[in-house]
Amino acid sequence: MTETSGGHRSHTLWLVGICLARAGHSVMSMAYPTVLAAVQEEWGLSFTAAGSINSAAQAGTALSLVVLSVLADYLGPRAVFLGSAVLAAVTSFLIPIFAQGHLSALGLFFLSAVALAGTYTPGVMLIAARFEPARRGGAVGWFLASSSVGYVLALAVGGFVVAHAGWRAALFVLALGPVGCLLLSLGLFRGGSARAVPSSRFSWETGLSGNRAAQLMIAGYVFHSWELLGMWAWTPAFMAAVLVAHGTAPTQAAGLGAGLTALFHVMGIAASSTGGWLSDRWGRTAVIAGMMLVSSACSFGFGWLLGAPVALVLVAGCIYGFSALGDSPVYSTGITETVPPERLGSVLAIRSLLGFGAGAIAPSVFGLVLDLYQDRTAVAAWASGFSVLGVGGVLGLASILWLRALPEARRLAGGKR
Repeated sequence: MTETSGGHRSHTLWLVGICLARAGHSVMSMAYPTVLAAVQEEWGLSFTAAGSINSAAQAGTALSLVVLSVLADYLGPRAVFLGSAVLAAVTSFLIPIFAQGHLSALGLFFLSAVALAGTYTPGVMLIAARFEPARRGGAVGWFLASSSVGYVLALAVGGFVVAHAGWRAALFVLALGPVGCLLLSLGLFRGGSARAVPSSRFSWETGLSGNRAAQLMIAGYVFHSWELLGMWAWTPAFMAAVLVAHGTAPTQAAGLGAGLTALFHVMGIAASSTGGWLSDRWGRTAVIAGMMLVSSACSFGFGWLLGAPVALVLVAGCIYGFSALGDSPVYSTGITETVPPERLGSVLAIRSLLGFGAGAIAPSVFGLVLDLYQDRTAVAAWASGFSVLGVGGVLGLASILWLRALPEARRLAGGKR
């Protein structure tokens, strides 16, 4: 349904509720980057092995998003959202209890990610059905910004606990986030369940074949995910390395580095809400292109700051965090404007498979680059790792500029492209 003036307040309150639930759910999504430096040192992991655990989590996210996005077409997004909240509340506590090394952590974070992914696409679908196009970009932006709230809590609170009580205690604390999401969801979705328009079968053809606007929007999202998820995975460890380079003990640097990275995600909160709002006014492709131009420049330059003053690294990281995330809600909103509503769940599933699939590969490639450059300077290693992410940013920018040049771009943002 779309908004009416009489329902404006109820829609706003509903949006606040689903955003708070998403924030709690997202805490565990940033759990592994929060403890990466600590577990890498304790377990003696190579950079490639450390990155592979994050890749496993992203692979679980990609797999789950495909299955749950299609289920949302049949069962309704509310049912999938609530079911995922239940599973996430349970699986989050398994990690600190049973993780004993590389393989066990890899499997447990994969399992947790499968459950954690289930509020993303259903949430976007619920918002798209509830808000008219003039406010949809902003609403989706706030929903994605709420994820950054969860990430900030994970890095700030988790980083503090890592520094004072160890990584396992930090994971127990962070596991409370999905429990809060479940409690909020039970109240939010009480009294009925909205079903999506059913489709006869999942299809790679319907909604995408011949739809150049949707195809290029998805291509941009794939390259965006490569850059963003790779950056998210490794910036806490990079900040720990920055602190070690300035004389901080490694055990303290792991927790403090995660805490400082929370500042980047604070900028992500502003970026998500601002990016969606700006795209409603300036156009989807204009905002995406601007954000990707800045984030690509940051990717190619950030690693060179390893020995720079910490204050300078933080300023650069905040710009990086803002620009890398600012276009996220615009992709989701753009896809809702380029495919039929009855196929939205399936198309978002394809988008998620490709995007999070790329995001699953990026952390391992980054770690592999760090291992390959171990015999050279640490600055060169980190600069090369982040530059690999920048390649994705450049390709994403090219995809969006191509989309902007097409007549089909007029379907976006009420003709603003």
